[in-house]
Amino acid sequence: MSLRGWVLLALLCTLGWWYSPISPRPLHYPAPAHGARVRCPMPPRVTDYAEPLQTPVPAGLQPFRLEPGTLTPLAGFSIEGRVLSRRDYRSGRDADFSPADLGLGWGRMREQAVLSRLRISQEVRFLSFYYPDGRPPIPQAEITRSSANLHIIPADAEVARALKRTRKDQRVRVHGWLVRAEAKNWQWNTSLVRTDTGNGACELVYACAIEPL
Repeated sequence: MSLRGWVLLALLCTLGWWYSPISPRPLHYPAPAHGARVRCPMPPRVTDYAEPLQTPVPAGLQPFRLEPGTLTPLAGFSIEGRVLSRRDYRSGRDADFSPADLGLGWGRMREQAVLSRLRISQEVRFLSFYYPDGRPPIPQAEITRSSANLHIIPADAEVARALKRTRKDQRVRVHGWLVRAEAKNWQWNTSLVRTDTGNGACELVYACAIEPL
């Protein structure tokens, strides 16, 4: 290989490392809109090894006004589970809000005996499961209701750092609010159930805290 080729290869490797999950580059989080005072109050917290806890929005909780747009809280959300996959995103209006997705599993979807028989893909804001031996290790409906793809919107720099440190197979809790994101001529909606699939089935979470366990 020529010197120019080696330099180009080194540059590509450096760029790949810088934009990888192991680089020191901080993850983006959306700052408050000009003049707005934004606070992310904690919702009721899920207990250990329980299913995700979804709660009503308390009276008086106002939309969160951020630089890229407004988040309207639709439900409190607290989830504890095993990280099945993580994917960072850098471009597009959705990335102005959410720099990363976390795929989480709970119930039997945290068990290695089940996960070893699944191939997991996280692409273009979707979490997908494939079966190398041709059949699911547990019923498909259970896989659906025991896993979720979370579009994480960090509430502040501390949450963004915690998201940056989160790794596959780690056990974590995420506390925050399921929201609808709105900007000019654009809207992004959250799912409010754990049993749906396809477009619109992911949870859009304004995360007040991410706790490694």
